[in-house]
Amino acid sequence: MQRELYTDLLAWKASPSRKPLILRGARQVGKTWLLKTFGKQEYAHCVYLNFEEDPRLSDFFQEKINPQTILNNLGLYLNITIHPENTLIIFDEVQESTAALNSLKYFQEQANEFDVIASGSLLGVKLGQAKGFPVGKVTFLDLLPLSFIEFLHAIGQEKLANHLLQISKTKNIETLPGPIHEELLSLLKKYMIVGGMPEAVKNYVANQDFVSVRKIQQDILDAYLLDFSKHAPKELIMKLTSVWDSLPAQLAKESKKFKWSDIHENARAREYEATVEWLNDAGLIYRSYLVTVPKFPLSAYKEKSSFKIFLIDVGLLGAMSRLSPQIILDGNTLFTEFKGAFTENVIAQMLKVRQLPLYYWASEGRAEIDFLLELENTIYPMEVKAGSSTKKKSLLVFAEKFHPTLLLRASLMNLKKDGGLLNIPLYLAGLLP
Repeated sequence: MQRELYTDLLAWKASPSRKPLILRGARQVGKTWLLKTFGKQEYAHCVYLNFEEDPRLSDFFQEKINPQTILNNLGLYLNITIHPENTLIIFDEVQESTAALNSLKYFQEQANEFDVIASGSLLGVKLGQAKGFPVGKVTFLDLLPLSFIEFLHAIGQEKLANHLLQISKTKNIETLPGPIHEELLSLLKKYMIVGGMPEAVKNYVANQDFVSVRKIQQDILDAYLLDFSKHAPKELIMKLTSVWDSLPAQLAKESKKFKWSDIHENARAREYEATVEWLNDAGLIYRSYLVTVPKFPLSAYKEKSSFKIFLIDVGLLGAMSRLSPQIILDGNTLFTEFKGAFTENVIAQMLKVRQLPLYYWASEGRAEIDFLLELENTIYPMEVKAGSSTKKKSLLVFAEKFHPTLLLRASLMNLKKDGGLLNIPLYLAGLLP
């Protein structure tokens, strides 16, 4: 299974100023598979340590931390020789051992000849709670569910994937041939049902059966609920479940701004904001913040108390919403279902793969722009159209007020530039700029 992050791992390995790497990502996004594959293909030796499967590993990091002593003792315990050259050491589920996590500082300072990668499903939560973590001693990478391009590669559509990548690299705006455009929309619908969780994609490739894919997605959702009860503070567990269960209904509204009262009538921010922070740190949600003044940097103008929440994966959103996979056979209904919730979620997912922060703009009930993008030192408004409508009222309101150089509309229509408006087919939105 081809993952774009593999290129970043190669760049990390080749860097002369390489530091220990922390790979973050939610459960089931493929971190362990990616790291084991990287170790097998790029190194002569790979030492894999899983602190969840073998809690005793943490004991080797409890005394005074000396990397060479730790590795010698681990070698005795595992009956292996840990070579200083061309060896990758993987600390998996490292959130289970604070001492092992903190040892990365000493590997950077005292044993930088060893390549060390730490990873874990709830590592973001652990780091959010950690005190005194050695900032500047490690490098971070984030692994997300498969992108639409990665999905195309996985299902054997490499030529279409490469063609889309080529389009994204040219400045020429050329409409795609009709049959190719329709085929890509059809494949995007399948991606919106299957999503990007590797196990679900692998099952779909093997069986071409959406029902069995749904079963896998439900198993993943059940595993997330178990994580709540196992790893979250006791006072948050019930609230986490309530917030999590409310997400499909929140996204199904006309205005997708997250409302505490939609959890239950008397819910208040001060009671529940810690749960949203936990879900964000666990990598299970993406937050998009309201910006009222679209100026650089957008982060300085965001309203922290006003945001939308998108799910990590559109396929999991479909499973949570109990959306029938058969809907892909019903024209373009999938794109408009639940007031376009799935369409906005898949675009948010695409933008996060490109490491773009999520922002939106609204103006006193008159208009709303679904996404504001900071690209190439310019702020672009992008409206997402779930159907085939060509109306652009919100874009025009924004243009009249702020005079952007270009308006973006992601829709079911083909690639086309019409004056100051660039229409981007939904399947290309993740390849901006």
